[in-house]
Formats: sequence, structure tokens, C-alpha cells
Amino acid sequence: MNYLANDKRYDTMPYRRCGKSGLKLPAISLGLWHNFGDTALLSNCREMLLGAFDLGITHFDLANNYGPSAGSAEETFGRVISGELKPYRDQLVISTKAGYYMWEGPYGEWGSKKQLISSLDQSLRRMKLDYVDIFYHHRPDPDTPLEETAEALEQILRSGKALYVGISNYSPEQTKAMLEVLGKKGIHCLIHQMNYSMLERSNEAVLDVLDEAGVGSIAYCPLAQGLLTNKYVNGIPSDSRAAGHSVFLTKDSITEEKVKKAAALNELAQERGQSLAQMALAWALRRTTSVIIGASRLSQIEENVGAVQKMSFSGEEEQRIEIILAQ
Repeated sequence: MNYLANDKRYDTMPYRRCGKSGLKLPAISLGLWHNFGDTALLSNCREMLLGAFDLGITHFDLANNYGPSAGSAEETFGRVISGELKPYRDQLVISTKAGYYMWEGPYGEWGSKKQLISSLDQSLRRMKLDYVDIFYHHRPDPDTPLEETAEALEQILRSGKALYVGISNYSPEQTKAMLEVLGKKGIHCLIHQMNYSMLERSNEAVLDVLDEAGVGSIAYCPLAQGLLTNKYVNGIPSDSRAAGHSVFLTKDSITEEKVKKAAALNELAQERGQSLAQMALAWALRRTTSVIIGASRLSQIEENVGAVQKMSFSGEEEQRIEIILAQ
């Protein structure tokens, strides 16, 4: 397939500085958590990846265990980055992570130097890359000393296998501690990736820590697994993820309270001339450097990118949102 990137791809996407660093991220990033594994059609994956880049999305977010099966999302991405996107490698920010369960035995998860370095080596082979732009420790490890995890991140940086390092799913206290340990090594933590949306605000305390330290932030699940889209406003569609076998979004997690909030938010979004998804993304971008969207088809990416067309909120709109979310 001959591919020539859209020459207007940088015209409308905002690129935002990631904390106190020289790196800018697109307001909208694409995550490969779902729908890019070996159970997905490669042609659809390729269409989404190339279409996203044509829309100005330069950041693609992966992890060692994304699939299904584990690792297959990186393999899919490797096919496209070594093919159609190869000429554009230096225009892309590629991130991956390690820390959740990936392979059997005592070294297949958590935060030891053994796990993190070997996992990144595997990820690079799957993606056919010499380096990634950002490497994350995916979750805090209660048993491995922070100093060892930080030492692994330092070694990865010094080796050139990653240009920046970040952390994910750390509490405010854990974040402060890791930033201090890395700082003593002369390493700036670039970014923290966290679950954050209108319906999941527990990490706002983490955002306060990051703002003070000059560290960037990026939200995953900014649409609350689809709850902040029009899909669930009138119940659970038969073809939705919640109606299927997803362990991340079940019928029990879609409460009447959440549906009522989504319906009220949808009314406000319509008044603003946006879809609910677009408004939810714009809202999350008030506090974060970037948001990671997921998709099963290119049209969803196109809709979500439309969020950048209206990212500001009036004081009245802010107040209405707070009232809705407090109900």
C-alpha cells in the first residue's frame, strides 16, 4: 500500500508542551489497548493508524500486554511503523509500558530491573524499533524498592532505548516519592498516565502534584469506557462492549446514576454544538496535557478529534457540569 500523509495534518491539532520539557504532545493521542490485537482485522488497524496520523495524531500509546493476545498490539503497530509510517518515524511519539502481568514466572510483571528491561527489549522487537519515545512503569510495585525501579528507568534512558520515562497509576504519595528518587539521579519524569474523566476524578490529587513538579499528564479512559458517549444515554445497546464479555466494562458498572449524568451532560454538549464525547474530551484537557482515545473504526477517531474545535468552557458551563457530576 502506497501511503502519503495528509499535508494539512498539522493545521488544526493543538500540540501542548508536556510539563517542563521540550516535548509537545497532540491534545488527542491514540491508544492501542483494545481493537489492535491479533483478533482484529489488520486492514482496519492500518486504516485507523494512518487515518489518525492524517488528522494530526502523532502520539501512539501501547503497552507490552496490549492485545489480545498479549503483545499482539505491538506486533500490529510494528507492521505499520515498519511499512507505511516508516518515513515518518521522527514525526511520531511512540510509548509503551511494563508492569502488569505479561509472561509466566517471577519476572513477568511488577517493577524489578529484570522485568522492565527485558520487557522493553521484547517490545522493541515486536514493534521493530530501535527505541521508543516514552517508556512507562505501568503500575507501582509494593515489593520492589522504588530505587530499583528508578535505576531500571535510568538504565533504559542511558542506553538510548527510550528518550523519556514516565509512570502510570501511581498515587499522589507514590508519585511524590518516585519523582524525588528520579530527581536525585538527575532524571526528569516526563509524564504520568492515569485514569481520568468526568466520571473518574480521584486522580485530581495526582494532577496537583504533577502541576507543582512540572510533570506532564495524560488521561486514559477519558470517555469512561464509552459511558461518556451517546451510546449509553438510552440504555445498553446489544452491540456495545458492556453487553459483551469485557472485563473492563460490564452491565453492572453502568448504573442508573451514571446514565442520568451522561444524559444531562449530553444536553449541555448539544447546546455547545458538540457530541458528548467531544465535550468530555475537552473537559479532561482542562487539566491534562493530552487524552488517550481508543477506537474500533476510523470514524470514531474523526469524531473525537473534533473536540479540539471547542475546548474552552464558560463559567456557567463549568458550574452546570459540577452540579450534574455532584448529583
